[in-house]
Amino acid sequence: MIGGCRRGGTRARALCGVIAALMLAAAPATAADVIRIAAQKTGTLAWELAVIRAYGLDRQAGLDIVQTDLATPEAGKIALRGGAADVIVSDWLWVSRERSLGGKLVFYPYSSALGAVMAAPGSSIRALADLKGRRLAVAGGPLDKSWLLLQAALEQDGVELRTQADVAYGAPALLAAKTLRGEFDATLNYWNLCAALEAKGLRRVAGIEDILRRLGAKGASAMLGYVFDERWAAQNRDAVGRFIAMTRKAKDALAASDEAWRQVAALAGVSDPATLKILRDRYRAGIPRRPIADEEADARLLYRVLARLGGPELVGPAPELAPGTFYRLEER
Repeated sequence: MIGGCRRGGTRARALCGVIAALMLAAAPATAADVIRIAAQKTGTLAWELAVIRAYGLDRQAGLDIVQTDLATPEAGKIALRGGAADVIVSDWLWVSRERSLGGKLVFYPYSSALGAVMAAPGSSIRALADLKGRRLAVAGGPLDKSWLLLQAALEQDGVELRTQADVAYGAPALLAAKTLRGEFDATLNYWNLCAALEAKGLRRVAGIEDILRRLGAKGASAMLGYVFDERWAAQNRDAVGRFIAMTRKAKDALAASDEAWRQVAALAGVSDPATLKILRDRYRAGIPRRPIADEEADARLLYRVLARLGGPELVGPAPELAPGTFYRLEER
């Protein structure tokens, strides 16, 4: 190209000058900071990253986002602990457990979108207490956080759901399909699968966010967050700040623009407009907007509930949320 410019006439040299100017204008003034993110290929973090790329928010923030696609959340934890990723999405419960065991991880709120109890439209299950004596499908296992919190809420009504319902644990998608076929009276499942069930006619009995308030939470608690190493964050404080601001812009785009959801539909594998609309509305309702201090206060309260029911197998050796679990950018 340069040789062509040298050999060409006046018009060719002028055109090459314009191209060079555009290339200089498009190039960042300084090298972008690299942040390696491990995300489930079809998960909500992947949605957010797709919007970031589509809107050029990474370039605006001076960040080079390197995404590694994962099959499971556990793979993300391994990648972070092994130094193969800088940021993943997980919950504050896991971060607190890691801190209590010596791992210096921190948590910054990502989403308060949680699961729900879903029942068939004609079901007589109208309240959580109606689950007593029913066939209940629980996504995950006996130590699933939503399941433990549901049990704690029903204790207030004198219901010991673990022994007073016919409970089956399993993979979320499989249990959702079985519930649709009528093999269970209700299911406690993840929020994105609940959106698909809702679009197919199942009814929300209660969302986990409702259960959290029954347990004393003051607002919509962001149990999921960006998780990263405390030392890495200290060494890259400015880049972390720009990362958080960038993700907020992506959330704002997903909150305000239906156009942004075209980026999401393909990743989520959703072609049905009704399902996409429910996904959109649930995602938007789950965007964290509370001060970090309020999030941490609710997390401390809920941690005690989970520690009581899940014990050391769930939370490790610490009876309380580990100090320093929540990352406070403004204080660092």
